[in-house]
Amino acid sequence: MPDTDGTSRPGDFQAWSREVAGRVESALAELLPASKIAPARLHDAMRYSTLGGGKRVRAMLVFGAGEVTEADPDRLKVAAAAVEMIHAYSLIHDDLPCMDDDVLRRGKPTCHVEFDEATALLAGDGLQSLAFQLLAEYRLAERPDVQLKMIQLCATACGSRGMAGGQAIDLDAVGKSLTLPELEYMHSLKTGALIRASVLLGAHCGAPLPQSDLDHLDRYAKYVGLAFQVVDDILDEEGDAAALGKTVGKDKASGKPTYTSLMGLAPAKRFAGELLADAEEALAGFGERAARLREIAGFIVHRRR
Repeated sequence: MPDTDGTSRPGDFQAWSREVAGRVESALAELLPASKIAPARLHDAMRYSTLGGGKRVRAMLVFGAGEVTEADPDRLKVAAAAVEMIHAYSLIHDDLPCMDDDVLRRGKPTCHVEFDEATALLAGDGLQSLAFQLLAEYRLAERPDVQLKMIQLCATACGSRGMAGGQAIDLDAVGKSLTLPELEYMHSLKTGALIRASVLLGAHCGAPLPQSDLDHLDRYAKYVGLAFQVVDDILDEEGDAAALGKTVGKDKASGKPTYTSLMGLAPAKRFAGELLADAEEALAGFGERAARLREIAGFIVHRRR
């Protein structure tokens, strides 16, 4: 049952996650350039790759962390939209022939297949730039220095110490053997960096927290980011393309190191459970304010797609 403000009460996670997805979808539809605006084909590609798909996990993390600091939902939806644009840009570029060369994403042809390689490259560029425009244009925090910190967090998550660096390591690792610490480091950049930024962005949209609390939220985000990738590798072994909306078994076929290839399937599942426990422990001091973050962690570990 929704409360009077339109949000679901704690415990109804599925309804809450649908509400978040709906809010973010509406925000994205409004904030992305309309297809009719020139250059129309580029804007069409940006909307194609961002709207109408995905689990919106990063957006949920923004809203979940925002509940810890009682943040304004209008601020959270802009921050979440920016994060989802960054995520969409990274997927477009990851799927390019010069990267992972994939043809299926979110149950439909990848951007470069639907449009063309040059348009896909530019669509990713446009989405990343627009995300930073939103983070600078809208008032998302009480103090300018906090909002500047939010921009810095996202920039770091995108760069050589974040997603770009993780992708570079991933490409270099094809056909090679990595140790578990090396694999964890790669995914802490490629997948984990934006997940950690999502949590801290949501927290910074609300009331200030002491650094110790921010450190606990960051620790939580580190564990769920790693768990997300472990479960991705498990689903790549056990899932099917129709349910996942993307090509399965491709990492194994291309010789990429994964948690299941290094640990085995059953140990990887146990590891995901341990990471869930660690994430929940990191939130122990927040009480009910972190209820949604706990539910998101459970969703990430127990998802089937």
